[in-house]
Amino acid sequence: MDSASPAKPRRCWAEIDLGALRHNLRTVRETIGDGAGVMAVVKANAYGHGMPEIANAIREDVWMFGVANAAEARELRDSLGKNAPDIFILGPALPHEREEIARADFVPAVSCVEEAAAYGALARSRPVRIHLAIDTGMGRIGIWQEEAPAVAREIAAIPGVEITGLATHLPVADEDENFTAGQLARFDQLLADLAAAGIRAPFIHSLNSAGVIRFSRHSGSLVRAGLMLYGSAPIPDFQKKLRAVLTWKTRVTLVRDFGAGRGVSYGRTFITAQPMRIATLAVGYADGYQRHLSNRGADVLIGGQRCRVLGRVTMDQIMADVTDLPEVKVGAEAVLIGAQGDEEIFAAELAEKSGTIAWEIFTGLGPRVERVYRHTG
Repeated sequence: MDSASPAKPRRCWAEIDLGALRHNLRTVRETIGDGAGVMAVVKANAYGHGMPEIANAIREDVWMFGVANAAEARELRDSLGKNAPDIFILGPALPHEREEIARADFVPAVSCVEEAAAYGALARSRPVRIHLAIDTGMGRIGIWQEEAPAVAREIAAIPGVEITGLATHLPVADEDENFTAGQLARFDQLLADLAAAGIRAPFIHSLNSAGVIRFSRHSGSLVRAGLMLYGSAPIPDFQKKLRAVLTWKTRVTLVRDFGAGRGVSYGRTFITAQPMRIATLAVGYADGYQRHLSNRGADVLIGGQRCRVLGRVTMDQIMADVTDLPEVKVGAEAVLIGAQGDEEIFAAELAEKSGTIAWEIFTGLGPRVERVYRHTG
């Protein structure tokens, strides 16, 4: 898993700590209690961490995996092999993808009668297992909550499908507790109405990572854990309970002394006001270091100290102020996300400074960033 030799140090890489991943999964399970299982959300290459490696590291401890589409489901099934947990497809399928989903026994989310009927027509020796998505406020997919009892009864009568899950999604669990509490109350009432109509399912799921943290009493039989598995808490107060799975590193490729009045990077948006020592680092927006971090107060860690990123982020390189680190040499390790010495930069910090979210920071890591997997306790 770690093939680089000291003679050929890596240029830009992410160290993935599978021990930290397992710690975070234990934290999810402790938070929700014994009554529910975990669907590990591994879409988008496991949030940039590497789907095959992440899924195989926790396959024995989750009930299900969540992916975005049929192509991801196929890739995941191929990497897991036999006796793998079920794979749930979180988004709607295109019509031509449904046959593969039915044939491979993936579990699709269904939002309308037409989708369910299409799957029913593809059933062979056994029904296609489906989860009904119910829209209680997300506004993305699902059966409108007002229509859910009638639509669910119609779907339940379709030959060739079996409703094995009932689900909803929380749009503001990390921002609006009152709305989310009301949303969950509406979902609970819908579940009661459906049960009264004879529609029950073994898997009831509504909670994402923020929901797990704030509303664990609504865990149902399954929770969909994504961001928190990777060690980033959507609720900042919970961060201390998680361990960062990913550390993103690069190297210093050049160190130069600048006199006063010199421009740094495209557009000359940073001009040195006094003599400075500036390092060039081997990372840029093509690797996922967002251009929106240009002149936004972002730091990197070199020698255990924070060093300010200067000027515009370019495609392949950034520059950082190392005036206070005269010992820094070419080849020195720089941390973009993660800990070095007593300092730590979280993905959430880069997200805030670039005006985005931690999910985008993780999933934006490009293919030039080599993933290196480590097993810690």
